[in-house]
Amino acid sequence: MKILLTGATGYIGKRLLPSLINEGHTVVCCVRDKDRFNPPTSLLPNLEIIEVDFLKEETLKNIPTDIDGAYYLIHSMSTASNYQELEKKSAQLFRASIEQTNVQHVIYLSGIINEDALSEHLSSRKAVEDELAKGTYAFTTLRAGIIIGSGSASFEIIRDLVEKLPIMITPKWLKTKCQPIGIVNVISFLTASLFNTKTYNQNFDIGGPDVLSYKEMLLEYGKVRGLKRTIITVPVMTPRLSSYWLYFVTSTSYKLATALVDSMKIEVVCRNTDINKILHINPIPYKEALRRTLLKVDSNQVVSSWKDSLVSGTFDFKISEFIKVPTYGCFIDQRNRQITNRENSVQRIWRIGGNTGWYYATWLWKLRGYIDKIFGGVGLRRGRTHEDEIYAGDAVDFWRVLYANKEEGRVLFFAEMKLPGEAWLEFKVVDDQLWQTATFRPKGISGRLYWYSVLPFHGFIFDGMLKKLTN
Repeated sequence: MKILLTGATGYIGKRLLPSLINEGHTVVCCVRDKDRFNPPTSLLPNLEIIEVDFLKEETLKNIPTDIDGAYYLIHSMSTASNYQELEKKSAQLFRASIEQTNVQHVIYLSGIINEDALSEHLSSRKAVEDELAKGTYAFTTLRAGIIIGSGSASFEIIRDLVEKLPIMITPKWLKTKCQPIGIVNVISFLTASLFNTKTYNQNFDIGGPDVLSYKEMLLEYGKVRGLKRTIITVPVMTPRLSSYWLYFVTSTSYKLATALVDSMKIEVVCRNTDINKILHINPIPYKEALRRTLLKVDSNQVVSSWKDSLVSGTFDFKISEFIKVPTYGCFIDQRNRQITNRENSVQRIWRIGGNTGWYYATWLWKLRGYIDKIFGGVGLRRGRTHEDEIYAGDAVDFWRVLYANKEEGRVLFFAEMKLPGEAWLEFKVVDDQLWQTATFRPKGISGRLYWYSVLPFHGFIFDGMLKKLTN
């Protein structure tokens, strides 16, 4: 069967893709930017890749008509004033375009929405579900709450809080009940539901066997990790203070923290477990989901991460628009140095950032990241998804990877920190030389003043980093 997979570059989409191919399907991956899509080469024979933006009608013609099934995995955590309107429009355009194909079954992954009073985020998901349900195809909605998996936003927040804070003064919404589910079971439910007539034109809640408060989830994580933690809940934290609390303590972005806090005040507990019997799936307990997730993290087997989504940054752009580094009107700091071992230098470049750091004066990079956080930027807490691999589209601290080619020995970063301008950082091996180029395109006088204020630091930071990379 031929399956249309929207959100193929997202956290769920990247994990669902190999599962669908293992089931013998051919998968048509819808991406807004092909440059950000890096599937394993072993999957390529069973893939078709098309560029589609469901907010741009002119791109919908790229969808083939011989589609048998489809997954709608498009979600926004944006706090823009009109994001609900945009999500609804995207669903409407998807429905209109998919109805022109041979599609038999559409599956949508939503959030558990069993209370009358919903957050704006969950209300938007319900509106999307209502739009998709109007189609002429069979339609199934799977509703999940907190998803526990390596790289998921929920897991990363839990890990950040417990690992960093022995004592937590927390908002009262930590007493809210939820029903977490492991990512392995989410993928199983999504895969097994496809073309199963017993799931047609219905919605199901999917969750693990444990109903826990967010506080209990944090404490359970501490037990699994052997960490003793004390949590005190107070009623004085407003939603805005709660959002700032998550933003500064964890790796989440502020707009994601705001959406999460808004939703965390509402219980997300499954109505029933009928879907388990229909599909013969027995979800694993929360503790087991944590153990499996930590094993993946410890062994550096994180398949996908929310941090690599553009929603984790401050820009929403196509890589092709920024991959050609400008020179006109720019300040450029370019240095080169002879390398002693090409392979070692490339390996060091490919491990830069995250836990490895920036090789020289890392404390200054951390200080810059902290300042960035204060002004609403991403800071350094995103780290990186893989310890020694980087791909176009990945987040590396407060940079976004635009280009990475190990054989060529070239990697190009674009800054997502708060800046009065735009910045690029490039490393490129040419013969026996490593060229390191920092480019800054200022915006107005403030941009120029910024460049000259940091220029004194460039001399020893960039020079020191270059020496470490080439020795």
